[in-house]
Amino acid sequence: MNAEKLSKRLERVSKYIVPNGTLSDIGSDHAYLPCYAIESGLTSKAIAGEVVEGPYQSAKSNVAERNLASKIDVRLGSGLSVLTLGEVDTITICGMGGTLISQILEEGKEKLSGRERLILQPNINAESIRAWLQNNQWNLIAEEILEEDEKIYEIVVAEKTEVVNLSEAEMLMGPFLIKEKNQTFIQKWSGELEHYKNIMKRLETAQQNEKNEEKKSELVHKISLIQSVL
Repeated sequence: MNAEKLSKRLERVSKYIVPNGTLSDIGSDHAYLPCYAIESGLTSKAIAGEVVEGPYQSAKSNVAERNLASKIDVRLGSGLSVLTLGEVDTITICGMGGTLISQILEEGKEKLSGRERLILQPNINAESIRAWLQNNQWNLIAEEILEEDEKIYEIVVAEKTEVVNLSEAEMLMGPFLIKEKNQTFIQKWSGELEHYKNIMKRLETAQQNEKNEEKKSELVHKISLIQSVL
């Protein structure tokens, strides 16, 4: 992957960028996504935020080598702290766990004006992102699920519009993804279903205590939700 040829997941992310605006890519690593977005005409300006010194320097070097320093501002800092309120139209946070993405949004929510589009690509636990969005009055406007290098990824896109409350199944599996129910979705949740059933079997043969009973109850509920959708 490089600035000319993004990974499949980042290419899919890029198509949701608000046109002719300012993009902020949080945890930008080599700044591949901002470079691609500028060079492809998807956005006018960009901010690449990175909290780790090594990737920050890599991003700066990559931007400089492509003569994009006048259009891409590389900033060192944690999460949304690199932003000024209202200066961007799109915020992307990609390639992390859903819990960490939710934490970044929670810790930096004072930097969100409410006019941005959030494009979030968790590697795992998209459910926690959907929960954060709903609890903070952000509405899902699109979702995707895709497989790349034998891993399955989800993309969650949200804006500050009238919130549609999600059911438990929609929170877990995604309302748009449930509606589409493509082969990758079925593959993922069929695998998760088997995984949860195997855990149940182990719990049934384990020593019975309150903690195990609670876990079994949670698993029974989750299995029921997944089966109702599949």
